[in-house]
Amino acid sequence: MDIFAIITLLGGLAFFLYGMNVMSSGLERMAGGKLESILKKMTSNPFKSLLLGVGITAVIQSSSAMTVMLVGLVNSGLMTIDQSVGVIMGSNIGTTVTAWLLSLVGLEGDNIFMNLLNPKNFSLLFAFIGILMIMMSKKPKKKDIGTIMVGFAVLMFGMETMSGAVEPLTQNEGFKSILTAFNNPFLGVAFGAVFTAIIQSSSASVGILQAIAAHGGITFGMAIPIIMGQNIGTCITAIISSIGVSRNAKKVSIVHISFNLIGTIVYLSVFYLLNAIFDFAFVDTAISPFWIAIVHSIFNIVTTILLLPFTKVLVKIANFILKDEQTDENTVFLDYRLLATPSIAITECENATNKLATLAKEALLLAIDTTKNYSEDKLNEVIRLEDITDQYEDKLGTYLVKISSKTFSDQDSKKVSKMLHAIGDFERLGDHAVNIVKVAQELRDKKLKFSEQAQHELTILTGALEEILELTTDAYNNNDVDTAKRVEPLEQVIDQLVATIKVSHIQRLQAGNCSIEM
Repeated sequence: MDIFAIITLLGGLAFFLYGMNVMSSGLERMAGGKLESILKKMTSNPFKSLLLGVGITAVIQSSSAMTVMLVGLVNSGLMTIDQSVGVIMGSNIGTTVTAWLLSLVGLEGDNIFMNLLNPKNFSLLFAFIGILMIMMSKKPKKKDIGTIMVGFAVLMFGMETMSGAVEPLTQNEGFKSILTAFNNPFLGVAFGAVFTAIIQSSSASVGILQAIAAHGGITFGMAIPIIMGQNIGTCITAIISSIGVSRNAKKVSIVHISFNLIGTIVYLSVFYLLNAIFDFAFVDTAISPFWIAIVHSIFNIVTTILLLPFTKVLVKIANFILKDEQTDENTVFLDYRLLATPSIAITECENATNKLATLAKEALLLAIDTTKNYSEDKLNEVIRLEDITDQYEDKLGTYLVKISSKTFSDQDSKKVSKMLHAIGDFERLGDHAVNIVKVAQELRDKKLKFSEQAQHELTILTGALEEILELTTDAYNNNDVDTAKRVEPLEQVIDQLVATIKVSHIQRLQAGNCSIEM
């Protein structure tokens, strides 16, 4: 077997994978906030989840990346396992876009428009335009478009290189004998699964299959089981990503595997049963890249149509394999798997920061109430909440710094900056809450009591503090600028109240109506 052809094939595969990675990164940055808004509109409706999976995977061009993202989202509590099922099905359909794109490589003819449809004829132009946009443009969005175009060109160059390397291999007797072994459907499925698991990209493994098919090296009978195996092999990424996550997150990979395994068993059983009855003539016919794209799409679409009504059954299978676990709702979930998709990771941070704001407000309001109605339970709860806010601030700060090293849109950059400024302020609210309950504890232990006038003044002040807390957290959590504008004037009123209360306290002290200790 020609060793140089194999080296060229591996080099082409490297370009293909790198081009896909570059293109996907550019597409993710461009999608940015749109991915976030789409996820916020996520419902438990399986059909809407299906469309979401198709759309996002068509954008990022990787069902593996989509599944890893789902593992992170379920692990962090942004999604439920039920919501993820439809998205998984949709991602399998969305990933077929690459196969269709690669199937255009073989288009040739005298018609100039037909030739223009061939990606290899316009990918070099894409590379030139993309490089110009990256080098000359100052706007991040235009640079992202340029990155996408360059990534596409590199991907197509990799495909062309693989195709060129395969041509001499298809004439090699040793290579032919290996391909002949795939007439056995079990070997075909096993090879497709193992090879895809190794390179962790069904798009790349389908692309190699199309490169071999372009030179007539493989038949329908060989290709169909391999394609089924490729869909199973792409689950390996989800399995790897589910190591060390919550049980619910692990269930995502179980659903993904179940979907592809059930689909493969049903698809191949029906196909070979019908072939035994009708003896399909095309089974021993050479398959083209175009037909590989068709088979790939039919498998995923038919499997989705078959299993979409049974999404709850897939969830039950996952629940049966892995029992639910009890978790503290205030546990900080910041999944590092989502750093591969910065816009989604930022969404997770926003949710965690909103939770931090709510916990800090809850701690401070409870501390204020403790000065009026003291109890050990309230004191312990405030200390517990303060400890949780410390954890949130620490983990959010570390996570946001890691996100800052990624490349993302200006809008996402502003969100990261806002959170980095806010988390310290929210954490300090928890510290103030502890200081207040310590004062309440001292009042109780020393059996001290404020005078009626002092108590009245403090009631007015705490009322204003409670109002400004509600305004601040509502403004931040809902990104409400109008509500935020009401905070500063109220803060000035509180400053005046504090100054007035201090003067009144000194006057009472001078008049002998209040003790130094008080």
